[in-house]
Amino acid sequence: MKYLKKAEIKKEEDLTPVQNVVSEIIKRVKNEGEQAIRYYSEKFDKWSPKSFKLTNEEIKDFSSKVPDDLKRDILFLRDQVKRFAEEQKKTLIDFEIETYPGIFLGQKYIPISSVGVYIPGGRYTLIASSQMSIVPAKVAGVERVVACIPPRNGIINPAMVFAAKVAGADEIYTIGGAQAIAAMAFGIKGLLEPVDMIAGPGNKYVVEAKRQLFGKVGIDLIAGPTEIGVIADDTADPKIVAADILGQAEHDPDSSQFLIVLSEETGKKIIEEINNQLTDLETAEIAGASWSKNGEIVVAESKEEAVKLSDSYAPEHLEILTKDPMWYFERLKNYGSLFIGEESTVVYSDKAIGTNHILPTGRAARYTGGLWVGKYMKNVTYQKLTKEGSLFIAPFAARIARAEGMIAHAKSAEIRIKKYMQELI
Repeated sequence: MKYLKKAEIKKEEDLTPVQNVVSEIIKRVKNEGEQAIRYYSEKFDKWSPKSFKLTNEEIKDFSSKVPDDLKRDILFLRDQVKRFAEEQKKTLIDFEIETYPGIFLGQKYIPISSVGVYIPGGRYTLIASSQMSIVPAKVAGVERVVACIPPRNGIINPAMVFAAKVAGADEIYTIGGAQAIAAMAFGIKGLLEPVDMIAGPGNKYVVEAKRQLFGKVGIDLIAGPTEIGVIADDTADPKIVAADILGQAEHDPDSSQFLIVLSEETGKKIIEEINNQLTDLETAEIAGASWSKNGEIVVAESKEEAVKLSDSYAPEHLEILTKDPMWYFERLKNYGSLFIGEESTVVYSDKAIGTNHILPTGRAARYTGGLWVGKYMKNVTYQKLTKEGSLFIAPFAARIARAEGMIAHAKSAEIRIKKYMQELI
């Protein structure tokens, strides 16, 4: 293994100031409700509407301002996400088995009743995000989906309203930041009923609010700045690789890019191409800073080492740009979403293809996947026994309970033995 370019060593950010700000916001929203939300909305977003909840007429008015061609593209994305989520849902099977005569065990999937979705709108207008978080929820069968759209300098983006509505949002509120997360968790008296779960990405204040409120509500996942990993051999087109890397680098100066190449020559060509493309890229200020600070290129000595390196990094997005991508597909284990071959790219997933782009970051792909229809459904189990089945299993439970010193547990089983033995005589 040899580094052609190393990322800067990141100092662990002191999140205490963020935690303190978010804690104060949550406390005030909980205690003061809409008054606190209005205070923070005016302070951070220059926004103080008559009501934070959009009426049907306001939604129609915003939607009428969206160009027809953009509406068609949004509807195309919605349908793609919906089709994929519907197929995923088919894999969630209810079942019941009889393990011994009279002992029936089963599992059942039940949709979460209410979900709040945060749709980020900071540096960019993330129209696609609503489709990723709302559509799978509605496919799962969630009855009530609340969407929060943040104002930006006192302006609501019409396309974000249209996208949230056609995705299936039942209620839309114009609240941003940590105060939106707190509002959905605690509710707003007379305006917004609290939700059971909150999903959707956001800035570090939104993420911290989700972290602090986890337990009060469920959350989808804790996601940080976006990441891309690429495995490229000498068949990879440097222009394609460079474009894909910069496509993720433009998200945020803190975005990460990790490139594994099979030869030093390939890596040098890609570095040269990245520098060339940055010269006339409209978002070069962000993408260039991100690449300069967080971009990393490693030369692997073999395909096996490339797989090991990639799995150690566990990137959010991973592209395989090699002559034999299926070889890697069969061996790679840690990634949020995989892009196989040059014809596939992260931007398709981000904007159009239908797989979810809300994915694990910060090496969380080692133990979890991204947001999907199953995240909005509870896997519950149940037991159903006949008296004969209860008599069969009770002695096992009683003996183990007594071995643990849990006498009341044991008696709960033994009282059934006594009762059912008498009834079955």
